[in-house]
Amino acid sequence: LDIDALRIVANGVNKLKSKDNAVIVITHYQRLLDYIVPDFVHVLYNGRIVKSGGKELAHELEEKGYDWIKEEVNA
Repeated sequence: LDIDALRIVANGVNKLKSKDNAVIVITHYQRLLDYIVPDFVHVLYNGRIVKSGGKELAHELEEKGYDWIKEEVNA
């Protein structure tokens, strides 16, 4: 998605979010999370949730990539 499309998608998702309505967003694009601020971030590896955290985890993944997660899981 280009930047304009990201904003359109994010606006739509943000309109759906409420205290009574959960939204699950699956993405590989941290940039989308600049517009949809997550309450929780979960990392899937081999079909399992292997790491959970807040929006900081998404920033860490953007900075470091995913290799450190793989190393943690396989240790």
